[in-house]
Amino acid sequence: MNQDERRLYLIEELLKERPEGREIGLPTGKEEQKRLLRALFNIRPPRPAPQAFLDVQDAYLREETRQKGVTDAADLALVQKGIYLWQGDITTLKCDAIVNAANAQMLGCFAPFHGCIDNAIHTYAGVQLRLACQRLMEQQGHEEPVGNAKITPGFNLPCRYVLHTVGPYIAGKPGRADEERLAACYRSCLALAEEHGLSNVAFCCISTGEFHFPNQRAAEIAVQTVKDYIANAQSGIEVIFVVYKDVDLAIYRQILG
Repeated sequence: MNQDERRLYLIEELLKERPEGREIGLPTGKEEQKRLLRALFNIRPPRPAPQAFLDVQDAYLREETRQKGVTDAADLALVQKGIYLWQGDITTLKCDAIVNAANAQMLGCFAPFHGCIDNAIHTYAGVQLRLACQRLMEQQGHEEPVGNAKITPGFNLPCRYVLHTVGPYIAGKPGRADEERLAACYRSCLALAEEHGLSNVAFCCISTGEFHFPNQRAAEIAVQTVKDYIANAQSGIEVIFVVYKDVDLAIYRQILG
């Protein structure tokens, strides 16, 4: 199968799973088909999929990521000891682990085309990720507390693992408790990464964007927490701060020098 054939197969199989699937017309344009496929990935509940479906999905997603362009963390330039800064799409970064800014349900974003990182990571990891997260949450028996972290395989992402953490949601100006909970996200991810023998971790800008933590203060907390962790734990783990927006790139450059 080529990419067009894979995409059509995946759309048809996902539509078969839904009661209204027969009523949804199949777009003829490539971009419209891609949007429909992403929407179907986004809204699919966590459940097993046939191996034939997974084989096609995995080939499709990996080729999509290859076409976007994969960046190897080994090629990044060091900014400070053990710290890197990179602007780009975190779903295209080849490293030991990337960090996902998750919600308390830990099942990914179910809103089609939503711009959050949770949505993007689950889309390009594949349907296996939501199922893996559900199994973790069933074992836990309750929602994920703010500041904690979980680890799953990266599945079809270039990274080996995904670290899922729930940052604080800010309704107004963040207080000291909010700042401590955000710092806890970074510490939890780093500790979990070391527990699993990982050599590097790529952090997104946790709690900014949809969770409304001010970008400047969030970056200050992120950098200071990482530096303190590395120093106090005498850790050799390397950290990549991944930014997508120009405003965050400018903030991290100013902080890191």
